[in-house]
Amino acid sequence: MDFMENNRAKALISKYLAGNCTPEEKVIVESWYEKNLSNREDELAEPDYDNIEEEIWNKLQQQKARPAVRTWPRIAAAASILIFLSVGAYFFWYHQPPQQTATIPQRYIAPGGNKAILTLTNGQQIILTGAKNGILANQGSVKVSKTGDGEVVYDGAESASGKVIYNTMTTPRGGQYHLTLADGTEVWLNAASSIKYPVVFTEQTREVEVTGEAYFEVVHDASKPFIVKLKGQHIQVLGTHFNVNAYDDESVVKTTLLEGSIKVTRTDNGTVKLLDPGQQSLLGPNGLSVLKANVEETVAWKNGYFRFNNEKIRSIMLKLSRWYNIDVEYEGPASEEGYYGTISRYKNIGDVLKMLEQTKGVHFKIEGRKVTVIR
Repeated sequence: MDFMENNRAKALISKYLAGNCTPEEKVIVESWYEKNLSNREDELAEPDYDNIEEEIWNKLQQQKARPAVRTWPRIAAAASILIFLSVGAYFFWYHQPPQQTATIPQRYIAPGGNKAILTLTNGQQIILTGAKNGILANQGSVKVSKTGDGEVVYDGAESASGKVIYNTMTTPRGGQYHLTLADGTEVWLNAASSIKYPVVFTEQTREVEVTGEAYFEVVHDASKPFIVKLKGQHIQVLGTHFNVNAYDDESVVKTTLLEGSIKVTRTDNGTVKLLDPGQQSLLGPNGLSVLKANVEETVAWKNGYFRFNNEKIRSIMLKLSRWYNIDVEYEGPASEEGYYGTISRYKNIGDVLKMLEQTKGVHFKIEGRKVTVIR
């Protein structure tokens, strides 16, 4: 299979997992999967992606006429290895048989996907989920485009007028999105988050404003420090990789550094902390502090997972509520047990809740989009 065909197959699989396939493309992937993978004994615990891509490209076209079946959870499992570590430090592999998902349709709530709204400086809103690939808007000399991978990119030079033009990207609950700014900096937005940014960086600093959670890979430019403004603090960098978590319903703002160095400043009193890679700053009721970070846990969302490390059920359910767009209620006091585990964000919520129930410390009831936590 040549390079172009390989990429086309990979792109189609990625579109399916992100929930962006057309009905026709969805039939193709599900039909291919049902015929070629569903009966394999190894359940693709260690996927051979080169072989998968070759199979899908060679066999997809002849499967178009087959009826679609609900195979999303199994295809998502085929694309990632699922490990869950329960309370009590018990380690086990979890593979959900396809017939089990079919027996509990009331627990099926699909995961989030690539969804966002782009608000231009004139107030015009573009729903990116349904927008066609190509140029979305022209803002002065800058072209705003959507790529085939569903990413928004900015291309153009500084406007002749020198006027700063701002755009805002917002993800809903159940959404995430990838954005490349005009300087080449890449931003990944988690669910229920936003970023406000200039379409071209014309000032002496590159400043953006963030709510919710975002991961940055900042392009180095010593002449223009990159500044992120968020709840109660701002972060200054030259070029680095870091994650910020500043949800309004979280009591602590977390900034985690993966590469480079950053300076975190508390806006109300000017307190400054310098972070080294592997460190995390916490801004909360007790002030601004720095500790060693669990980097894998912090960026798991960006890599397609939930990763819990001695995490309480209320914190877990906050994350699930944003990604699955659900309302959460509690019947009785919430468990104070700590949960450990790594769970794919592309499983339906019934699979995720069933894994949590394996600990015997918690149970769930689903009614529509409301999930009740029961001890």
